[in-house]
Amino acid sequence: MLRLPVSQSNTPTTPIIVKCPTCKKEVEWGEQSPYRPFCTKRCQLIDLGEWAEEEKSIPGAPDLSDSDGWSDDMGY
Repeated sequence: MLRLPVSQSNTPTTPIIVKCPTCKKEVEWGEQSPYRPFCTKRCQLIDLGEWAEEEKSIPGAPDLSDSDGWSDDMGY
């Protein structure tokens, strides 16, 4: 569970505000925002769909495939 920082008097400090990755609307990061970092379930599902359709990806090393001249065929 994420806890917001508290001051010496045990009162919450300024809430953390993040931008929704989908629509860029400001969202308070806390228990009252169940879809954080997204502002709504809709924005959360839009993001999930983009990952599922491979519109988003995590950069990494390129795949070596047959088109790159690599093959499982050893030529025996």
